[in-house]
Amino acid sequence: MHDPAQTGLILTGGGARAAYQVGVLDEVRLILQEAGVARQTNPFGIICGTSAGAINATALACRADDFHDSVRKIVKVWASFQAGQVYRADSLGVIRSGARWLTLWSFGWLLNKWRRSPPNSLLNNAPLEALLGRMLDFDRLDRVLMNGQLKALAVTASSYTAGQHLTFYQTEMPVEPWVRTQRLAQRDIISVRHLMASSAIPFVFPAVALNWEGQLQYCGDGSMRQLAPISPAIHLGSRRVMVIGAGRLGEPVRVCTEAAQYPSLAQIAGHAMSSIFLDSLAVDIERLTRINKTLSLLPPELLAATPLKPVDVLVIAPSERLDEIAARHVHNLPLPVKTMLGGIGATEVRGSALASYLLFESSYTQELIALGKKDTRERRDEVLHFFGLSQST
Repeated sequence: MHDPAQTGLILTGGGARAAYQVGVLDEVRLILQEAGVARQTNPFGIICGTSAGAINATALACRADDFHDSVRKIVKVWASFQAGQVYRADSLGVIRSGARWLTLWSFGWLLNKWRRSPPNSLLNNAPLEALLGRMLDFDRLDRVLMNGQLKALAVTASSYTAGQHLTFYQTEMPVEPWVRTQRLAQRDIISVRHLMASSAIPFVFPAVALNWEGQLQYCGDGSMRQLAPISPAIHLGSRRVMVIGAGRLGEPVRVCTEAAQYPSLAQIAGHAMSSIFLDSLAVDIERLTRINKTLSLLPPELLAATPLKPVDVLVIAPSERLDEIAARHVHNLPLPVKTMLGGIGATEVRGSALASYLLFESSYTQELIALGKKDTRERRDEVLHFFGLSQST
């Protein structure tokens, strides 16, 4: 098996779509088990996550001393999700956040009394903060890093204050922070606040203040302005990277059979969300593929002289359109949330892309987990090859 210390895992953003990642990881766990890899062996020494992927990445990293147990516990959480575990889904909670927020956008100039304390987001995600506090063992994260069972954990966020894309990484051994155009890195101690910031979907969840070089910066979802999602893993020492996407890369193209209609607010928002969460990954993979191809053409003496090194990449992404799956389950949203989202067209088929990011309901997440397992099982030989294991095992 390849050296885990040089093997990275990239978990991208996508809200409720991140349930697909869990299915992929669960099937990877089974494939490795069938190949005779010890249950406790962590195959990913470098784990990087963005948005909901940052939550999955941290949950996995906190139990890196028992990969199989870690994955099973994450699956259990996602398979039994309810929207109320992530955001206030009751009538009072929706009125206090979503209804006020939408009304303020429409009639804010009339509502002087709200100017002192306007709502910050469409939904109140305080339940998620409580869930993460119960679910994650950061003391255990410190131990697995100290014991060498994990080399690095990286979480990304986007600073509204400075307009920069920020990567926070935790390591036992010092790693020099990197500075790139609009992309900065800082060694830090990962906490729930980092995860809340990284997963703060723009407009949907509130920004979170994080300490960056001694100053507070308000940060939102790490998928925003993320020009190079694979970059943190490479900077932290990965020579091979497994990337688990949440759409677009493997999804079939939608065929429109109906006459075009003016897009609803939800349809526009869903399109914007897809641009934020999905497009940069596809571009980064294309860029890395071109670099690998160029490096393969260099003679050994020139390859040794360049700081660039080839990076093996395995990408696993949904083979079905997740917005179409969401359309089958949107009726399972709590009534107050469904009513609010219905007002902007998110409960219609053409607006289901937006719902696919907010549908933290078990019927939907279980179907995404099953899809992730199926897609990964169909690529079993590629998974074994990625880890340097015999395909005949």
